[in-house]
Amino acid sequence: MKFKVETFPNYRTVFMRRIGQYGPANIEVMENLKKWAKERNLLESAILFAIPQDNPETTLPDNCRFDACIVIPNDHQVVDDSVLEGHITGGKYLIYEVKHTAEDIQKAYSNIFQSLQNNGYKKDTKPIMEKYIGDMVSNPYCEICVPVKP
Repeated sequence: MKFKVETFPNYRTVFMRRIGQYGPANIEVMENLKKWAKERNLLESAILFAIPQDNPETTLPDNCRFDACIVIPNDHQVVDDSVLEGHITGGKYLIYEVKHTAEDIQKAYSNIFQSLQNNGYKKDTKPIMEKYIGDMVSNPYCEICVPVKP
């Protein structure tokens, strides 16, 4: 698998969380977040992250947390209880560009740990994230961002 290395800054975010088995319902959460962001003119040049917070192999499916996040400016005032405020801790990430289909993303996730090992990297404790730029209508790809130890 091809990847590039990037160092992310710390990001301020707002997010919507869903708890339950990962799957198609996660798309609804992202669509709700995008609608929220569009209504506030935050979507067009946005950085969005889809963050599965838990490993479904070690967490009961009904307890898995999924966060749909959008990066917001530090001076943006959030006065809305339909979203939660958060942050993404910066650091070093391996970035895998993947076609945005369920099949390709699943295939990438199954190959990531072998890729890390083959290239001498160790995963950090932060969650793996999917990164999307802008409204994503014309971009059929996403980036899977894997945090690695320095």
